Amino acid sequence: MCELLGISAGRAVPAALALARFARRGGETADNPDGWGLAWWEGSHLTLRKAPEAAAWSTDFRALAQRIRSALVIAHVRKANPPGPHTPENTHPFVRACCGRRWVFAHNGKVPELLAARGCCHPRHSRPAGQTDSEHAFCYLLEEIHGVSAAGRPAGFSSGPATGGDGEPWFETLALRSAAIAAYGQFNFLMSDGAYLIAYGHDRLYRREVRAACSVWIASAPLTEDPDWEAFRPGELHVYRAGRRLARFLTGPQAAVAG
Repeated sequence: MCELLGISAGRAVPAALALARFARRGGETADNPDGWGLAWWEGSHLTLRKAPEAAAWSTDFRALAQRIRSALVIAHVRKANPPGPHTPENTHPFVRACCGRRWVFAHNGKVPELLAARGCCHPRHSRPAGQTDSEHAFCYLLEEIHGVSAAGRPAGFSSGPATGGDGEPWFETLALRSAAIAAYGQFNFLMSDGAYLIAYGHDRLYRREVRAACSVWIASAPLTEDPDWEAFRPGELHVYRAGRRLARFLTGPQAAVAG
């Protein structure tokens, strides 16, 4: 049912080791043969490559993995569920513009309610390019972020469920709207605007923070035998910048109210 990998670090680092292990999850050691995608930043420049094929056997994936050096990476291997077209438009990660930035999003899980005619959390203005529930969720979340930014709310957090330091006004809104979507299915995701790496864990997400190296790996399943992988609690959202965690939210059913 798809898998995610995110890397945030204080400086550009080779991604070959992490991506080589992750590629095996794309059709060799796990049943995710329907597509792969890589998004990474070199400074402020975003590069996206993806294909509707198994990462485990892809020469393109292997070549990219060997050359990527970045402080911010999002990768995805896909298992189409429910079965649908294996097209670039349906292959993660997705990229869209919002609030003067380019955003990347990749999802693990299934939320069919998002595609129902009278379902929840429909984007009001955006039109997804593909047919996935994942891209519908992405469009909806970006519209919610735009709404907060357009309202000019002051930066920082309310006295709600956040812990951590610096933040932006839309962090808490993103956590609450993510919980709203998760209430209808399975919703784990990675998201970035080129500065922050945002991770929401619903039922299958792990993190490995190495504070001495100022880096974090986030994955659907631990990629190494190291004992310091930690599972996300259900409804937990973390925000990282340059390998350091800025904020943490823990949402619950009482927070799952969508606008």
